[in-house]
Amino acid sequence: MGDCGSKTVAKQVEEGTAKATAAAEGAVAEVTGQKAKEPLKIIIAGAPASGKGTQCEVIVEKCGVTHISTGDLLRDNVKRETELGLQAKEKMENGALVPDELIIELVKTRLAETDCVSHGWLLDGFPRTAAQADALEAAGIRPDKFVILNVPDDVLVERVVGRRTDPETGKIYHMKFNPPPEDVPVERLTQRADDNEETVMKRVAAYHEHVAAILGKYGPLVHHVDGNRDKGEVSADILEYLHR
Repeated sequence: MGDCGSKTVAKQVEEGTAKATAAAEGAVAEVTGQKAKEPLKIIIAGAPASGKGTQCEVIVEKCGVTHISTGDLLRDNVKRETELGLQAKEKMENGALVPDELIIELVKTRLAETDCVSHGWLLDGFPRTAAQADALEAAGIRPDKFVILNVPDDVLVERVVGRRTDPETGKIYHMKFNPPPEDVPVERLTQRADDNEETVMKRVAAYHEHVAAILGKYGPLVHHVDGNRDKGEVSADILEYLHR
């Protein structure tokens, strides 16, 4: 009896040890896998009104990356009066453009912060020129993924000229694609001065002038997305690419 009991206990100990070892190996494999998987580094490009803003929100929510807009970054640094922000402010107050070198330094500094390093980043609409792409490369900033939203020019114009804002609520509507509810008087809505065909076509032309050269810099990383579809379909396309 004693021998049988001892064997049973020994067997239980052996089985328990085996299970514990397997669990430990599984945990190590899981952690190793997590460490091996680097946070995503994404650039998204597209003409004005191509839907970048909407898709950036989806990417941030689904992928957990940090959204970086150079416009927001510049305004934040000027507001906080950082060294780079003060340099940019001086340029703007003198009526000069903020030089690429300064913008690149702002981006480089931001991407080195903990949230970007830990969770990855989404660079929104930058670089805008081949020179900026070269400067990013020289600074050691290179994405894993590059998304470009393609939308016909006439659709871009239609999206922009139909935009209206409710000054009382701040909500933005579109007279065709997202009209205001019946309880919101149309005459109360306002239109931005630059939401006209002439202005948007100039911005679109500037985009087309540089986009081919930018795409040439990133070659096989580039994923073209048809942005002239339902927002959900566009999001699904982008997320499938990002999770490959």
